[in-house]
Amino acid sequence: HVQLVESGGGLVQPGGSLRLSCTASGYTYNTCSMGWFRQAPGKEREGVAAIRRYSGTTSYADSVKGRFTISQDNAKTTLYLQMNSLKPEDTAVYYCAASIPCLPNWNETRTYNYWGQGTQVTVS
Repeated sequence: HVQLVESGGGLVQPGGSLRLSCTASGYTYNTCSMGWFRQAPGKEREGVAAIRRYSGTTSYADSVKGRFTISQDNAKTTLYLQMNSLKPEDTAVYYCAASIPCLPNWNETRTYNYWGQGTQVTVS
């Protein structure tokens, strides 16, 4: 199993920045991809960004391209999401997720096997 714990959420003004972290533990060596999702009240959970752990290939939702950057540390045990130029519509609970198989649909929740508990980001 893989355990994921997010941190770094909070309240920020429009135009501000936040960096989310996700610490992974357990059997992380066999995970192919990790991603960030978000869910606003009354809306479905949506993919924000993902990274292939060993190639470093990244993918982004159109709504965050040029503003958000996904990255990982050299040990590949911590995932980051740098969020710049934040907008009120970025307000949501942000979740970290890990996928064991390498699947093409990075922005679908069914791709991922493990999830963190989420961290609230409020832009206001």
